[in-house]
Amino acid sequence: MLDTTLNTTSAPVLAPVWICLFGRFRLFRLGVTIPVRSGGKTEAFLSCLALRNESGMRRDALLDTVWPESDLIRARQSLTTLVSSLRRLLGSALAGASPVLYEEGGYALNSTAGVAVDVARFDALVVEGERLMRASEVAGAMQSWKEAVGLYHGDVCVGGDVHTIIERERLRALQLTLLANLADHCLQEGKYHEALRHARQLLWHDPCREDAHRLVMRCHVRLEERAQALRQYRVCRQVLEREFAALPEPSTEALFTRIRLDPASV
Repeated sequence: MLDTTLNTTSAPVLAPVWICLFGRFRLFRLGVTIPVRSGGKTEAFLSCLALRNESGMRRDALLDTVWPESDLIRARQSLTTLVSSLRRLLGSALAGASPVLYEEGGYALNSTAGVAVDVARFDALVVEGERLMRASEVAGAMQSWKEAVGLYHGDVCVGGDVHTIIERERLRALQLTLLANLADHCLQEGKYHEALRHARQLLWHDPCREDAHRLVMRCHVRLEERAQALRQYRVCRQVLEREFAALPEPSTEALFTRIRLDPASV
């Protein structure tokens, strides 16, 4: 059953119906949160479709994924009931249209009517940033990538099938690449506090990224915080020792030596 009680939690109104999979599942209607039971059928159903936003999902695959414990007749009835419930709940934000469409044996989100997904928006922003970079429009590319990073509230939160695992890792790798690109750009532009913020966010997702540790060290030197830069090297060394029983790369060691002996050269 759907929980149709509304609360007043706001979100950017990026679409009439907005489905979020980063960090935790969230469903918005006209910018207002629609509470959905965690781990329930509504979450599982919408998550399956949201991760396949362009292609949709075959009905049989949906039934096996969302209602694996039910026989075929009961599962089909439950699917029909859920689709009808979603239309009653969300249709008013879509000019009466159903948020879910059935066509040629499969279901898909009704993106034409105004259903959008944070993962799809993230991908679109990444592609737009890449296009702008190829056109040498660096400022525009950075803005697109900042917007993408802002959507990423944590790894994709749902499912454990092979498709979801692969998709989760793909998106996570993209996020790390964006953060590294943004940090590098800000460092080159002399925006050291902003570069430091992106580099630390990168380390939060992946504490073993030595390039991020080096970025943090450089930022602290540029901010005239040499001691903190040296401490960051120690943090890097401790993390690598704990996780991999490994030493820092030669480039990290060389940067540490430069900061220790000649910080003005960094």
